[in-house]
Amino acid sequence: MINAIIVDDEPLAQDILETYLERIPEIELVAKCDNAFEANDVLKREDVDLMFLDINMPQLTGTDFLRGLTDPPVTIFTTAYPNYALDGFELNALDYLVKPISMDRFLQACNRAVEQAELKQRAKALPVQDGGPGYFFVKADKKLVRVNIDEIVYIEGLKDYVIIRLPNDRVITLQTMKSLEEKLPTSDFQRIHRSYIVNLRRIEALQGNMVEVTEKGKITSLPVGKSYRDVLAERIEKLKL
Repeated sequence: MINAIIVDDEPLAQDILETYLERIPEIELVAKCDNAFEANDVLKREDVDLMFLDINMPQLTGTDFLRGLTDPPVTIFTTAYPNYALDGFELNALDYLVKPISMDRFLQACNRAVEQAELKQRAKALPVQDGGPGYFFVKADKKLVRVNIDEIVYIEGLKDYVIIRLPNDRVITLQTMKSLEEKLPTSDFQRIHRSYIVNLRRIEALQGNMVEVTEKGKITSLPVGKSYRDVLAERIEKLKL
């Protein structure tokens, strides 16, 4: 369950978002705040995972409030002013919803928030797999092929198939990304995109929204999806000197 708060100085806007949230069972509304100062008090006493934040509020704007938080929850801006979108994304907001907000657009943003929260929960639980055999078998080319886990560079999803990329080879198997992800030690592997899982030990560099790995002696760049970016950054940060 994701705990959420609404921060908006307009009671009608609060009521609309609350009504929308009632249709999303994965998210529980724990507080409605009229301004940033009320929200700040709630964040101090409640475990908040998600914040729906208006921008144009009296005394302290939503962007200034978010900028001042040292450990902010996942934030979705809800505002009547589209011209603040750049500021919102520079503050790493998950999404930017312009009023009047439709239910389908709101649901899309919430689904992303739920997905990101699940990823963070998984990251906090690491490491969870140790002492395994260090390999597994998959069916490829009408035979069972052994794959050594530490040799995997990254895994690419392609419709109903996955491509297991090795330093000098590849294995294509009929498999889902989810089922294969469950076989991998989460201490070493990270989902970085809907279509990519990377071996953290094989990352050569991280730049912007891309990671670089070495494949067949050449550098390959892989995209990092927005909903996976924060979890990857947290893990990389722990390895920085």
